[in-house]
Amino acid sequence: MATIQEVQEEIINEFVVFDDWMDRYNYLIELSNKLPEIDSKFKNNNYLIRGCQSKVWLNAEYKNGKILYTADSDAIITKGIIALLIRVLSNRTPQEIMDTDLKFIDAIGLRQNLSPTRANGLLSMIKQMKLYALAYNAREKKT
Repeated sequence: MATIQEVQEEIINEFVVFDDWMDRYNYLIELSNKLPEIDSKFKNNNYLIRGCQSKVWLNAEYKNGKILYTADSDAIITKGIIALLIRVLSNRTPQEIMDTDLKFIDAIGLRQNLSPTRANGLLSMIKQMKLYALAYNAREKKT
């Protein structure tokens, strides 16, 4: 399995081929179509990420020392963004997730090319994923 850094490098290399942001948005839409379906039981207010303009549902399950994320959104660009985050952070240990600097976001120009509300949503998604990691890490240390 590729490391977090290797996955981020893959993403950066995928985005570098696109000359303009319309092409990059189209690629995000393509990624949104590949996001595995979240179980419908998680599409409720308990799993909704606060701070996102569009609706984003995120679930995290802890299995064999690693966190597996599933998500969905009612907006295709946002769904593409969460697909990227899941690709980097899912199936990692809580400590890896907490320690990760998501450098690909700035490297591909994502943060700079989002509207302020989408940029806030991006930060909210990252925060929620790291909060899940923090919670599972704390639970892990108790046992």
